Amino acid sequence: MPRIDLKQGEQGKHVARALKEIQAGFVIVAPLEHGYVYLADAFSPFAVRAMHVLRGDKTGVVAQVLAHSLDTVKGISRDVSPETQDLCNKFWPGLLSVTLRPSSVLNWDLGDDKDLDWFNVRVPKSKFVRALLKASGPLAVASASSAGEEPMLKIDRTQVKDWSVAVVFDNGALKSGPRSTIIEADSGGVRLVREGAISMDEMEKVAPRISLL
Repeated sequence: MPRIDLKQGEQGKHVARALKEIQAGFVIVAPLEHGYVYLADAFSPFAVRAMHVLRGDKTGVVAQVLAHSLDTVKGISRDVSPETQDLCNKFWPGLLSVTLRPSSVLNWDLGDDKDLDWFNVRVPKSKFVRALLKASGPLAVASASSAGEEPMLKIDRTQVKDWSVAVVFDNGALKSGPRSTIIEADSGGVRLVREGAISMDEMEKVAPRISLL
């Protein structure tokens, strides 16, 4: 299994390699803030299914989406309120995950067979992944740990040999950290689903009308 050290070589070349594999319909492994993740083309049902199989997910589990910017998110959602945009502008890139209504023209299946009228999206801090997202567009993402396990903070080279992924981008040992804060937002308002790295108090300063789900 190819393993590329992100601390060596040029980021542009690493991004080009990642983009090539993603566009070919393969799954890759890359580092985010506090754990290694699988990444796949959000618009490739085959690649998304392969990612779920790698994790051992149950049927119906929905992948999260990563995007390069708020502008990208506005293009794939049909309802991003001014209050939601204020929160995104404040806390992105970072550990704010936002559950939104998808655009009616999207042709994707993140694992729910298109039954759910929601998707969860985040703009990450990782320089490598954000550079990839700028070139690739939205990507489906899931922890590289098996379903239910703690985030993977370090690549196990013996495990890599058995992974059915195109390439692993290794950035060494990652620091553990808090989970993302999750909010849900639509025309009815903004609601806190899970408090994590960003507190309710911090968000209320930006969006005073935010409520608990």
